[in-house]
Amino acid sequence: MARAPFQVLVLPYRAVNHGDYEFAVFRRADYDCWQGIAGGGENEETPLQAAQREALEEASISADSMFLPLDSVASVPVTCFQDSYLWGDHVYVIPEYAFGVDASRASIVVSNEHWGFRWLTFWEAERILKYDSNRVALWELNQRIRGLGPRDRYA
Repeated sequence: MARAPFQVLVLPYRAVNHGDYEFAVFRRADYDCWQGIAGGGENEETPLQAAQREALEEASISADSMFLPLDSVASVPVTCFQDSYLWGDHVYVIPEYAFGVDASRASIVVSNEHWGFRWLTFWEAERILKYDSNRVALWELNQRIRGLGPRDRYA
């Protein structure tokens, strides 16, 4: 399978008591840090299809779950990807498209890409996520699922 020149980020969330939410964060096995589900597109996949596949492969979250495309898009240097030479010398960065996924009914089982995962509040997750792109996407997801506007404050 050829790796497509884009990345996806998937942030699972679930509703908990009193209308609150928790977010799943994953501890990478190859690079000890906390992040959302991440991976690259393959062949002719769309970003949504890649997000659905990665969520299934890395956390056993069904592709039938409700995926929420986010506006958050980050750029990742091609030096982060072993096969980036396939994209030629004109590609310096690739986009990372972010999605939320309602995992309220999922029973998460992590792949060997992760040492484990944790369900955390927004504030806990924001504090331990390594990458800015993950924190920005988490902020947007939190605002959207709570019905808050882009300038509303979440206390």
